Formats: sequence, C-alpha cells, structure tokens
Amino acid sequence: MAQPPDRRGGVASLGEALSRYLRETHLDRRLVEHEVLAAWRRALGPELCERARAVRFRDGELLVEVASAALLQELANFTGEPRRREANRLLGAERIRSVTFQPRR
Repeated sequence: MAQPPDRRGGVASLGEALSRYLRETHLDRRLVEHEVLAAWRRALGPELCERARAVRFRDGELLVEVASAALLQELANFTGEPRRREANRLLGAERIRSVTFQPRR
C-alpha cells in the first residue's frame, strides 16, 4: 500500500500541490503535448515543418497535417519514421509511438 504524502500540519508541500493542480486541470497533458510538438518541429527543421505541421498529440499518436500529396507520400512511406525516431531522441523517451499524416485542410 502506498504511503500518504508527507504533510506538515495538514498542508501539502508546494510540489505536491502543483502536481495535483496540473493533473486536475489536465495541464500536465498539455505540457507533454507542447514538448512533443516542439520536438517534431526540431526533428523536421525550419523549412519542412512549415509544410508538415504537427497539430495534435494524443495517446502516443502524433497527427501531422501536410501541405501536398507528394510530401504526404514521402513522409508516410520513407522519411516519416526516421523523423519520429529523431523526435523521440530529442525528447529522451519513446513518447511518439506513431505518426499519422493527413492533407492540410
């Protein structure tokens, strides 16, 4: 059984309170999403990330909107997987399990 958090006089530590706030407001997920999207941009480089924009990260899946059919085919079939691995390397963890590419709307 897990031990209750250390409390002094019934007051939670600042770190505990902040962690709880982030979880309850779902900001923890948004911070992870922000980190993943930033790593994807760095993995692609400035020129390519303008044409292959990551729009959402949920449950290990990164959704990327692509500017052209040719680029969609290139990323989906050839260069997308190495870019995914590079983004995970930048993150220091295997957070992106899959990347889905779709035409930009």
